[in-house]
Amino acid sequence: MKTPAAEEIDFTPEQGLIEGSARDPRSVTSDWTPLLELIDGVRLREVKNVPKENGFLTEVYRADWSLDGGVVSQVFQVVLAPGGLSAWHAHQFTTDRLFASNGLVKVVLFDARTRSPTHGRLNEFRVGLLRPTLIVIPPGVWHGVQNISHEPSCLLNMPDRAYAYDEPDHWRLPPDTPEIPYSFAGPPAR
Repeated sequence: MKTPAAEEIDFTPEQGLIEGSARDPRSVTSDWTPLLELIDGVRLREVKNVPKENGFLTEVYRADWSLDGGVVSQVFQVVLAPGGLSAWHAHQFTTDRLFASNGLVKVVLFDARTRSPTHGRLNEFRVGLLRPTLIVIPPGVWHGVQNISHEPSCLLNMPDRAYAYDEPDHWRLPPDTPEIPYSFAGPPAR
């Protein structure tokens, strides 16, 4: 059965339309490529799991992907409990490279750089074991991460600068700050 074109659809109250409802905006192409204008300097690399006899292999980072010109100076893992939230934070000098290696997380970015061509733009990604993606976040872009699964999620970070214990390049705002036009939802529903 052929689906009618969008302009042919006339969804009426008789068919169940409720006043005030709105159609979902397009978010992906037919091959599931996200339709998202990225914040300036943000880079993505969606990778594929490679099935093997004993499980699967996933490449997390390769310099020859040429996503940024930086080096990996440190690798650390954060385990987020179901519904766990780490937001908001930004760096003055450090580039983060986030990769959810297990579970499902929502990564939200906000461009607060006043000289950026994408100043004020938000990006939201859902990544994890089923959709492995490396997200490169440049300095000055605020980011928050929330576990949206019912199991713990693991997030790897491979920044270009190791954490400086004496003078951290880590700036924080609370998750509900009015400075960023985004609201994180509560824990995942059961």
